[in-house]
Amino acid sequence: MYKVLLVEDERIIREGLKTLIEKVTTGFAVVAEAEDGKEALHYLRTEMPDLIVTDIRMREIDGLAMISKIREMYEELPIIIISGYGDFQYAQKALKHKVSDYLLKPIDRIELVGTLERIRQSLERKKWGAEAEEQSPKEERQIIRKVKAFIQDHTDGDLRLQTLADFVHLNPIYLSQLFKAQTGENVSDYVTRMRMKRAKQLLRETSLKIYDISRLVGYQSPKHFMIVFKKEVGMTPGGYRDQAPADEDL
Repeated sequence: MYKVLLVEDERIIREGLKTLIEKVTTGFAVVAEAEDGKEALHYLRTEMPDLIVTDIRMREIDGLAMISKIREMYEELPIIIISGYGDFQYAQKALKHKVSDYLLKPIDRIELVGTLERIRQSLERKKWGAEAEEQSPKEERQIIRKVKAFIQDHTDGDLRLQTLADFVHLNPIYLSQLFKAQTGENVSDYVTRMRMKRAKQLLRETSLKIYDISRLVGYQSPKHFMIVFKKEVGMTPGGYRDQAPADEDL
């Protein structure tokens, strides 16, 4: 979850913006609020959010003066300016400070969603890059071995990409890219292959019902399991059980 500092001197507007940001988007949470630029700068001396959303006209220190000081501390920190003023000169000055966007009140929900999504994607790319730089080739191989072992040991469990990423403390998209680069196979394809391998073993070595086996390999729907099995193996689970020799090499 990306942390947002919301700077707005009118409490009602600030509360409305917080609700809007957290309800219409995913991945952002307002973790701090400030009534003016002075209060915001005080917060930024000890904390660093992932995004600042600020009004441009405020008491004490206005938005542009605040942004100028922020840029001295955090050159790349994303900033969205929200203002009731359609003054082009203000917009020009804001853009010189490398703000991410300049939105006018009343806020257009679709426009806000689009802006936040672009910022989220940018933050994700930076995060992936930082994670990639932190991992040596040996560490990358160890991570993938760990993920593969987890999948093989939990074919009956939750093997969504997010779950696997949480297990190895990585960004899910970075893990997906790393897994593909290391194995030449998508995570989802590997999960399916391991589940089918386990299913074939259970079909060969036990007399369990098909619906029991489907649950043991992570499928709550036996129908879905049978569709996937036939697609991957080339025959139905029942057909495989009838034809497969007991000592088949899996």
